[in-house]
Amino acid sequence: MPLEKVTFTGHAGYTLSARLEQPKGPHLATALFAHCFACTKDSLAASRISRRLAAAGIAVLRFDFTGLGQSEGDFGATTLTTNLEDLKAAATYLTQRDMAPSLLVGHSLGGSAVLTVAPDIPGIQAVATIGAPYDPAHVTRHFEPALPEITATGSAEVVIGDSTLRIGKEFVESLDESRTRNAIEHLGAALLVLHAPKDEVVSIQNATQIFTRAKHPKSFVTLDSSDHLLSDQHDAEYAASMIAAWATRYLHLTPPAPPPGAPEGIIQVAEADPEGFLQDIQSGPNHHLLADEPEAYGGTDQGLSPYGFLSAGLGACTSMTIRMYARKRGVDLRHVEVAVNHDKVHAQDAGLPIGERIDSFTRVIRLFGVPNDMNIRNKLIEIADKCPVHKTLEGCAAINTEVEFID
Repeated sequence: MPLEKVTFTGHAGYTLSARLEQPKGPHLATALFAHCFACTKDSLAASRISRRLAAAGIAVLRFDFTGLGQSEGDFGATTLTTNLEDLKAAATYLTQRDMAPSLLVGHSLGGSAVLTVAPDIPGIQAVATIGAPYDPAHVTRHFEPALPEITATGSAEVVIGDSTLRIGKEFVESLDESRTRNAIEHLGAALLVLHAPKDEVVSIQNATQIFTRAKHPKSFVTLDSSDHLLSDQHDAEYAASMIAAWATRYLHLTPPAPPPGAPEGIIQVAEADPEGFLQDIQSGPNHHLLADEPEAYGGTDQGLSPYGFLSAGLGACTSMTIRMYARKRGVDLRHVEVAVNHDKVHAQDAGLPIGERIDSFTRVIRLFGVPNDMNIRNKLIEIADKCPVHKTLEGCAAINTEVEFID
């Protein structure tokens, strides 16, 4: 699916580095992702969750906060307040691209951040937190031994995971529980709290406090044996799938409506994604299908290709014709399978006069449980070639076209 490298201007005029994960198919909504403390936009959780949400039609913008990753600025001069301003700047950037966010997703301290900022971003309908602390000051446990130096000198270098960061006194002072608590009470959006019971970094009690403080609609999902960073790919994908499924209820994720039921005998095809190849197919009032091209040909692989449908038609017609004959003649035939391969070959390779390349369909027919009687078996082989679609493909078909130009 498309991944776009973008930048936008943060709270202090610094250029912030971001990634915009776009859906392969129709764009149904946009989410803004806030990464964990001392992480970056490229953390495993951020990238995996973004990809999974994009697969569900939700575009996701994830970015490095000021002074982290590939973003400009001095992290030592940042605070929780500046992080909130960066989130607002990201929302403004998306709005300017006609992709205003309706979903906020935050991991760890990023979860506290999205809870706090949600009431200040217009159009937010849903907020999801993953392993978020109820009190943002919880993050100081990562550098508790350095707190006296930070208080005395104004800052200190601390090692968190693989990163060495300078933490300023203003950052510590900005971690105000009351601000987050008040924001949760006045969230004005649906809330999904995801937390692992065995999270050793942010205990499950934090999820209980967030959930209890929030008003309905609110939901809770247990991440079972997941660790705090969602290091296991399956845990990250599970969390993302839960968010995507939950979001459909509150973001009104309605895919483009399929075309109205076509009259009997008419196959109605309409574009579902003008920027790609996805097509809605309606046959009569009851049957709806999708056609697409593989990713290698610029499609999103959400349905059979046109030639795939043609091969499927040949295979289905062959199987039906054989079954109809066996049923009518009382032949003991337990099961039918037909594999069809389509290719372009030179005419002479198909035993035809030399000329252009032609379409070649290769069928492999598997018949199970047929009596060991060559007369019966030969007759079934003969009947297979009398399939109507087979005859159409071998013969000549006329295609009549009418074109209507509609303003």
